[in-house]
Amino acid sequence: MVLGATSPVPRFVFPSLSECLSSSQWWLLEYVGKGKSIMDVGLAQARQPLCTQSHYFEVEIVDPGEKCYIALGLARRDYPKNRHPGWSRGSVAYHADDGKIFHGSGVGDPFGPRCFEGDIMGCGIMFPRDYEDEVDDGETLDEHPKQGRVQNVLYLNDEDEEEEGDDADQEQEGRKVTVFFTRNGKIIGRREVVVPAGGFYPTVGMLSSGEKVKVDLHPLSG
Repeated sequence: MVLGATSPVPRFVFPSLSECLSSSQWWLLEYVGKGKSIMDVGLAQARQPLCTQSHYFEVEIVDPGEKCYIALGLARRDYPKNRHPGWSRGSVAYHADDGKIFHGSGVGDPFGPRCFEGDIMGCGIMFPRDYEDEVDDGETLDEHPKQGRVQNVLYLNDEDEEEEGDDADQEQEGRKVTVFFTRNGKIIGRREVVVPAGGFYPTVGMLSSGEKVKVDLHPLSG
């Protein structure tokens, strides 16, 4: 990890990635790993989980690098730092190179379009209306963001949704929520998942030389 002398306290933990530039709203991250095998993943994870008051984040592909092995999604706090989000238990992610969704498995399912330079990938959670956030002692939640172009997806609709495959078997405990993904502001799909203990953390993975993304943890704040 390389931080500039004037960089603010980072909200991310990222081995094999470099924080090139940052502001109060977003971070520019670049993959600086070897990119020779699947063990060379560079993982960035936010220090706070998504919650009902901050339920969505976005990643803009500034440079797709050699292969555009870029993924964004949600993962448990202790997620392996050398695994793409979605590949291991307690995670779900949308992968830019093939448009597939991965949910706790190294085998993905067809999900959406591939993503390229300039595309903005988004990920959020539709919480049940009675959902209660887990907040550590001494920590405070961010102020409720002003609503933007995905304002209608904070809460689940009342109708029941069909369970997908083995999703319910991925975790033994926790509450179900619906995770949704967007491309350039439009929802491309949803997946019902179980929230791991401690919550779901915004997570970004990269795996090929030259990849660069801009991360916005609060795109709905105006």
